[in-house]
Amino acid sequence: MSPHHPSRRSASRSALIVLDMQVGLMHGPVPPHAGAGVLVRIQDMADRARQARGMVVLVQHDGPEGSPAAPGSANWQLVEQLAPQAGDLVVRKTRPSVFAGTELAALLRGHGIDRVVLAGMKTEYCVDASCRAARDLGFEAVLAGDAHTTVDTPALAAGAIIQHHNLTLGGPFAQVMAAAAVGF
Repeated sequence: MSPHHPSRRSASRSALIVLDMQVGLMHGPVPPHAGAGVLVRIQDMADRARQARGMVVLVQHDGPEGSPAAPGSANWQLVEQLAPQAGDLVVRKTRPSVFAGTELAALLRGHGIDRVVLAGMKTEYCVDASCRAARDLGFEAVLAGDAHTTVDTPALAAGAIIQHHNLTLGGPFAQVMAAAAVGF
């Protein structure tokens, strides 16, 4: 199949991976830091990725039965603003890294994708683990530094966690850039 064949899924070599933007995390008892702005920036990147015929991967974390992320529960659902569109890939995971125990890496490679853009929740868990794994698996990794979020912890405020991870992940694990600057 030629690289410009019309049936090829992806014209872009990039995929946007949106981690765990689920109702229970976005609209739970503790709202995420700057959550509304993060959601708008992710929506914008998803729109731009689709226009460029890049892949949009929407990830749902499957928690244990009875947990806020129990599969099928209202809190487990993706937020309404990020409902899957035609051509999007929905991936379910049970580990912090979206690559652990899933076929995502093989699916991306099968579509000629070698660059992943990461965004979503939570910064210090799934965003961090997926960023590090992407680079380890040979993907070019981009972290949208203003399009991932978390909540305050007893040790650190959410804004400090986000800033720390942007600094820590930037360079060895990912290129960190503003969502608006990310190209597909």
